[in-house]
Amino acid sequence: MIGNQKSVDRSCIIQEHDIQKWTTRNAGDQNEALSINDLTPNYFLVELLTNIKLQGYRFIAVSPSTHERFLSKTKSQGKNLRDIFGWSMTFSKDALCPMIEKIMNEGNFIVECGDSFHSLLRIATLGSDLFLHSSFPTTEHEAVFFGPDTYRFARFIRQSLEKYQYTWRNDVTLGGLPLRILDIGCGTGAGGIAAVRALPHGTLFELTMNDINSYALEFACANAFVAEVPIKVIAGDIFKNIHGEFDLIISNPPYMQDDSDRAYRNGGAQLGLDLSIRIFKTAYEHLAPGGKLILYTGVAMTTPLDPFLNQVTPLLANADCSWSYEEIDPDIFGEELERPAYFNVHRIAAIGLVVTRH
Repeated sequence: MIGNQKSVDRSCIIQEHDIQKWTTRNAGDQNEALSINDLTPNYFLVELLTNIKLQGYRFIAVSPSTHERFLSKTKSQGKNLRDIFGWSMTFSKDALCPMIEKIMNEGNFIVECGDSFHSLLRIATLGSDLFLHSSFPTTEHEAVFFGPDTYRFARFIRQSLEKYQYTWRNDVTLGGLPLRILDIGCGTGAGGIAAVRALPHGTLFELTMNDINSYALEFACANAFVAEVPIKVIAGDIFKNIHGEFDLIISNPPYMQDDSDRAYRNGGAQLGLDLSIRIFKTAYEHLAPGGKLILYTGVAMTTPLDPFLNQVTPLLANADCSWSYEEIDPDIFGEELERPAYFNVHRIAAIGLVVTRH
C-alpha cells in the first residue's frame, strides 16, 4: 500500500459490522508481507484510540523506574485519562465517560482489581500521534513497550532523515517511485510512523512493519490506522521472512540480557548484543543501492572499548558503503547494573548507526 504526505488511502476504514478480534497468524505460516487490509486492525483498539485522541490526550511515557517511583508516591485512584492510560493507575468506572467505558468492556481491555479496575492498555504521545502499548508493569512475555528509548529512536530517525532527505528526493523518488521503508521489530510502530513524518511533504512511501510479537503487530496496525499511515506487515522471524530490497530500513531491537526472555527486551547473547549484530547483517543485505540503514540500540560496556562498534567496523570496512556512528546517550537503564548478569558492566549506552549502501 503506497501513501504520501498529501493524501492517505482510507479504503480500509472499518465498519461496525466488521467488528472482529484480529489475531496475527503463526510466524511459521508467514512467508510474505500482508497488507493492512489483510490484517484488519482491531476495531475496539481503533475506536478507543480515536476517541481518546479527540479529547486532546497527551502523555509522555517515562522509564520503568520513574514510573514505579511515581506510583509508590500516589495512593489515590486514577481520576482522568492520563492517570488511567498514562500512569496505569487503578480507577472506578465512573472515571470513564460512557463511550470509552463501553469500548473498554467490549474490547476486553479492562480487568477488576478488588473494588477498582485496571486498564490492560496504555497510551503515549509522540509528536501529534498516539500509541497504544502494554500497561505497567510490562512483565508479560509478549508485553509491548514504549518509553524514553522510543523517543530517542524517533529523534535519531528524524535527525538522520533531515540530513539525507535531499539525496533521497533526487535519487529514490525520481520518477514517482515510492520510498520502500522497513521497520524491523516495530513494536508499537512508532519508528516507522516517525520515519514517515520526517519525509519531505508529498514523498511517496511504502511502509512495511515487522515483529515476531503478534501483540506488537496488533498495536502497530491500530496505531498506524489512527495516524492515517498505510502499512504492510511481515509477521514473524525477520531472518526467515524478509524478501526484496528497501530504500530505508530502521530498527530499534531489544538489547538487554533478560532472564524472563521478554520479546521487547531480550537481545540474546553477548549481554544482549547478538540480536543487534544479526539485524545489522541482515538489513544490509536487503538495502537497495543508495539505501540507508538507521539502527538504534543499546550496548553494555565492560571496557573502554565499544563491543558493538568493534564487531561491525570490520564488516563495514569490507562493504561498499559509507557510515556514521554516534553514542546518543552514554548512560541508560542504570538500574539494570544491579542485576547479577551485569556485574561487570560499567554502563549501558544508547548508540546510533547510519549506513548508506553504494
